Amino acid sequence: MNLDLHNIKQTVQKNCHIADANAASDYTLCIYLMKMREYYRWEHGHNYGDTLANSIVGEWLRDRERLWETLEEENFSPIRIDDALLDPFNSTDINAALQPHHLIYSGGFGYNVKPHFFLGVLEKHEQHADFDIYVAGDEYACDLTSPPAMSQGKTIYIRRDALRRLLWEKYEQWLWNKPDNALGRALSFYDFAGDIDTALDQMTSTELQSALWHELGEVKAHHRLGDDWEKLLLQIPHSKLEIMLRAIRDLYADCISTLPNLCEQANPAALHFFSANLTHMRKHLFPGVLGAYENWNRSGDLTALREIAAQGAIHWGKLCDDIVSYTHQHPDKFMHPLVSMIEQHKL
Repeated sequence: MNLDLHNIKQTVQKNCHIADANAASDYTLCIYLMKMREYYRWEHGHNYGDTLANSIVGEWLRDRERLWETLEEENFSPIRIDDALLDPFNSTDINAALQPHHLIYSGGFGYNVKPHFFLGVLEKHEQHADFDIYVAGDEYACDLTSPPAMSQGKTIYIRRDALRRLLWEKYEQWLWNKPDNALGRALSFYDFAGDIDTALDQMTSTELQSALWHELGEVKAHHRLGDDWEKLLLQIPHSKLEIMLRAIRDLYADCISTLPNLCEQANPAALHFFSANLTHMRKHLFPGVLGAYENWNRSGDLTALREIAAQGAIHWGKLCDDIVSYTHQHPDKFMHPLVSMIEQHKL
């Protein structure tokens, strides 16, 4: 097969632009400007230590927003490979054609049912039980959000380039005030002041493993919950309940996979970053894990973290089951009752 990589790159990147045109406004202004600057850095191949001229980035940003305005009503384009036109969400067939060329692709949905696409170099392919795990390196096409890890069925995508960019963004945010918090403690294990690239490479390698553990937990959660959970999320986009349900499944995945493995590994940098990376909703619903983290931070004893992970595995798994059961019993009126149920089952 003669692969027209240039055309594939352009098509995937256009789909990324269409996705961004309909979702970029989800960010606060400060975060939006920061992410756009880093997107410019990626698109133009600048190193993380390079100083970017505000005037040039600003003009690029205005051009990009004008492009988005022209794309808001467009449909996603199919991916042409050889003589076939493949649906951009058909990652399985697209990858079957791309992997002999050491490429990896994904088209799927994230928070708020936002579409995500990327195309990159296939760095590694592993199998764990019946899960296929693909690690992507340098990326040829990506969207503004670029989640560093995603799962689709029994397939897990880990994106090294996207994770590296996310860590750089978190480092830049921390630099604004340099607070003494979990993120600052995680960053202190790497020499960002002396060698940014090496520090990012080292931290990315550490957090790549944590991301893999979380995604394995997500897949195990999917085996328990089936397709009912995904169907439920599609019914309630842009709602408080959607944020809650995604947080609960994340917490379940963390308690059955991420946190037990982190405790077993006992890498302090990774444990600090785990706490730093908890979303507001996860912290709201799971205050017990924050207390266990603080206990470990003071004492170095992992017992409380191990115990809260074991409790959480039972607690969040049962809550997930109860939520699915309730929606089956009340298919038309579950929004407010489920929000109340979840609020009453914090751990």
